Amino acid sequence: MSAASRGGNGAVSALLRNSRRVCSHCARPPTSSLARPYSEAATTPKTTPTPPEDIPSTRYRIKAGLILSRPPLLTRAPTPFESAFYLYQKRLNERLAAPFRAPLYFPTDTARALDWRLKQRERHGVAAKDIGRYNPRGRVAWNDEVLVGSATSTPEYVVERLLADAEVRVSEDGEEISAEERVPVERPVGRRSRADEEGDVRRLDRRMEETVYLVVRKGEEGEWGFPAGDVTTSEALHETAKRTLAESAGVNMNAWIVGRVPIAHHVAEFEDAPETGPAPAAKAADAGDESRFDGEKIFFLKGRIMAGQVDLTGNKYGYTDFKWVNKDELRQTLPYEYWRSVRNMVELR
Repeated sequence: MSAASRGGNGAVSALLRNSRRVCSHCARPPTSSLARPYSEAATTPKTTPTPPEDIPSTRYRIKAGLILSRPPLLTRAPTPFESAFYLYQKRLNERLAAPFRAPLYFPTDTARALDWRLKQRERHGVAAKDIGRYNPRGRVAWNDEVLVGSATSTPEYVVERLLADAEVRVSEDGEEISAEERVPVERPVGRRSRADEEGDVRRLDRRMEETVYLVVRKGEEGEWGFPAGDVTTSEALHETAKRTLAESAGVNMNAWIVGRVPIAHHVAEFEDAPETGPAPAAKAADAGDESRFDGEKIFFLKGRIMAGQVDLTGNKYGYTDFKWVNKDELRQTLPYEYWRSVRNMVELR
């Protein structure tokens, strides 16, 4: 800004301040937003480069897929170290807690009191049922640690001790019941389901300690993959994924989509791709014609299921088979490139 312009602005500001019809804000000297600091170097305007016209265009068919998974129904089995640590915690709690007062729970000279005394005598005077042969009030109460791999800390030993303690040993008349006449307690259901025993991969209750995923196969000799369908111009990705699941696997499933953002994508190139050139306008009628595209891009969304079963009857995608697989089985079932595209989105267990 030159000195003449600065002086002119000062004179105008002084005249305006003396005027009664102009406010103080309007009387301030104007500042130019285009003024450039003296320290800023002059720059030349940037030109946008023109893209070359000989770049071939690639035509991809856009699809939306769904990675439908069932979360674990059971907690995983504890490791030997965890089992030993849990038993140590039980023994420590028994040593630090107040002594168990049996008369408060079992009235004196009753069948339940006699049953309690009989079982406590078998446990060597210990009130707890699943801590093994350990006396928290004795001279060696400090020795409450358990070695890793000890049979006393295994879940099988704990279950057997609890079942044996649950049996009624004394009748209502106060007489001890012999071992042959005792009514056995119903055992808990095992961690392996009927589907695991029979090797049925189509049942949803298999591998209850792990996450299982739904994969489908197109044709008798086709490759396995997740359910996916073409995206129309009137749908979002999550809407297409929801529609594809209902049209391919039926509606007899308690399933929902987690979020509306894709968690993975896969790009597949067709072997018989057409010659490069401008991509024609996509139509819903010819969306499944592979001869019009160079490949396809599948965007996967995440879904969850808690109950129900897949029904491929009458699906229009050509799916002929399905199965529920865990992470290790999924790696062996999917094609290599397909697995590489989705492996980071698979649960740890």
